[in-house]
Amino acid sequence: MRSVSAVRVCAGPLEQLERRWYDVRRWPEWVDGLERIDAVEGPWPQVGAIVRWTSGPAGRGEVCETVESYQPGAGQCVKVQDPAIEGRQTVRFAPVEGGVEVALSLEYRLRRHPLVMWLVDVLFVARAMRASLETTLQRFTSGPATER
Repeated sequence: MRSVSAVRVCAGPLEQLERRWYDVRRWPEWVDGLERIDAVEGPWPQVGAIVRWTSGPAGRGEVCETVESYQPGAGQCVKVQDPAIEGRQTVRFAPVEGGVEVALSLEYRLRRHPLVMWLVDVLFVARAMRASLETTLQRFTSGPATER
């Protein structure tokens, strides 16, 4: 599996930031590529809950995120699947001076296994995935910490 990650510090109390992160209705404001939420099954962000969402036309297509672990005040790990990849995405929250460090990581593997795909992954896919995580965190950390 390949791994990519991004980290940013966000001003605001951890509880409010965490509540905002898990508010699926607000994801279109800051999740890179997300066009619409299609379904939420179960008590998100608890273990076993599922969110299905769709990206814009040039994006990932239909994405399914299933919660594998959740620790209030610390983070969550979800199994993520879309037409091109499968893997695990983890968000971690840690209080730091001046706010909360939000770390987002994705361990993934490409669903297609042609011999040349490893090169495509190294040159293009991993870079695009890292940029997407960075964009998501930049949008999240630049938004208001409090709920609307």
